[in-house]
Amino acid sequence: MTKRNTKQRRHIIITELNEHGEVSVEQLAKKFDTSEVTIRKDLAALENSGLLLRRYGGAVPLPSELIEPKSEKVSKRKISIAEKAATLIRDHNRIILDSGSTTSALVKELSKKQGLVVMTNSLAIASDIHALENEPTLLMTGGTWDPHSESFQGKVAESVLRSYDFDQLFIGADGIDIERGTTTFNELLGLSQVMAEVSREVIVMVESEKFNRKIPNLEIPWQQIHVLITDDELSPEIKQQLVSHGINVIIA
Repeated sequence: MTKRNTKQRRHIIITELNEHGEVSVEQLAKKFDTSEVTIRKDLAALENSGLLLRRYGGAVPLPSELIEPKSEKVSKRKISIAEKAATLIRDHNRIILDSGSTTSALVKELSKKQGLVVMTNSLAIASDIHALENEPTLLMTGGTWDPHSESFQGKVAESVLRSYDFDQLFIGADGIDIERGTTTFNELLGLSQVMAEVSREVIVMVESEKFNRKIPNLEIPWQQIHVLITDDELSPEIKQQLVSHGINVIIA
């Protein structure tokens, strides 16, 4: 099924839902002559977009009391950074996506890759990956839910990560300390550090506005970072400082 057909099919599903007030997986699978697994992925993607509410065997319109004003769309800078990051991913790579709005923008780009294994500690990212048509193998860390970062953290998550090895880690940051490395407001640093330890390549995805924010918690030091992807607002002076730390700086 091509991307175009997928888009058309999902548009028709919403039209059917608006006309009939509900849709069923079985009926949609017959209508489009496709598998029920594919239809469930469609419904999951549409639910993630806030267009419907899944229920057992199908979907219904989103109740009016659950409809909220749309949050700010992902910035063009984050999308550009995600597109650059995706060029570093080869088919069949084993990657980690840390929680965060910048890393979540990368999920859409994964639809262009084949045979991926993707580990994440984010329920939102996991749900988006599950809805991808190309069906990457999805792994989750589990662990203790941290409402601050909206992700799983803790010793259980760290133990799960240490059971694997990965080609690449894609991770964001609350701030960048030019002298030390990435920084974060979150005091739960252990999982990010383990993610870096079990990955052969650490790739930081961050907007230029995050540089030189005064944040006390060092997350990943420059010695463990291989690539930093940012936008074209990065000053030449800061770029040169990053290069002096041995970082491959990619401008989106």
